[in-house]
Amino acid sequence: MKTPTNNSRPDPEEIKELLKDDSPSPPLGGSATQSNKRRNLDFLYDIPLNISVEVGRSKIKLKDLLKMGEGYVLELDKLAGEPLDLYVNSKLIAKGEAVMVGEKFGIRLIDVVSTADRLENLG
Repeated sequence: MKTPTNNSRPDPEEIKELLKDDSPSPPLGGSATQSNKRRNLDFLYDIPLNISVEVGRSKIKLKDLLKMGEGYVLELDKLAGEPLDLYVNSKLIAKGEAVMVGEKFGIRLIDVVSTADRLENLG
């Protein structure tokens, strides 16, 4: 393992190694050596994440923003039918399409960014 730096983020290589090891955690009372080899990542499951879906983007001038009112149409940079972008903590994770789930909107994922690419873009 590398020596920690001032950066609080873990080394991407260390994360890859932890994620590819999907063997079960050692039982309580197991050997200390075995438990030191594999960190228990269960504590990460309760960390809240900000998820956002981007339909498109646009740049406008302040004077146009001040003119906005009910019924105003803002043109976006995406074409109708293009996939929506799904971000987790401002990082692109997947692309999808809008769906109706009962009375609510949802997103059906159609293209998920690979694990390797997600880990590479952590920092």
